[in-house]
Amino acid sequence: MFHLLTSPRTARTVRAMIGSLVESAADTLRSLAPAGQADAEVVEAPDPADVLDADELPPVEQIETAAREYERAADQARRADRGKRAAKKILDKLPAGLYGTWRVFRTPSSRQTPDLAAITATYKKLGLGPVPMKECAPSLKVERVEVLAGIETLTAVAA
Repeated sequence: MFHLLTSPRTARTVRAMIGSLVESAADTLRSLAPAGQADAEVVEAPDPADVLDADELPPVEQIETAAREYERAADQARRADRGKRAAKKILDKLPAGLYGTWRVFRTPSSRQTPDLAAITATYKKLGLGPVPMKECAPSLKVERVEVLAGIETLTAVAA
């Protein structure tokens, strides 16, 4: 049925798209393999103002569960983002239309973003100096560490 709805050129394009998806998946799997490179030094940002005090901390088991779940969810999100980018790379190049059981089309975005080039030009024209910028919020990271024998929690080290 698919061949009745599409031209031979479209069928070749779909085969090429499938081949590209398979190649992208293979590239993704290769990128997951250990690179054997030395890790860059991690720079830590200061804690935000609203962190819990030492006497307000939940039990360590609850923190470990939350960290484990966060790491699992973040890993799934990274894998999903890589897959989405690989597929989008192919789909962005397609004209709108039907491809088998999939309809590819575009809709206008309702989101807006500041035009930094125009803002910079206006600031320069009016002699206002550089455009004011603010830092983004620090990223939350978790990593599993080995606990030294005899130390129950990291808060015990800090106390």
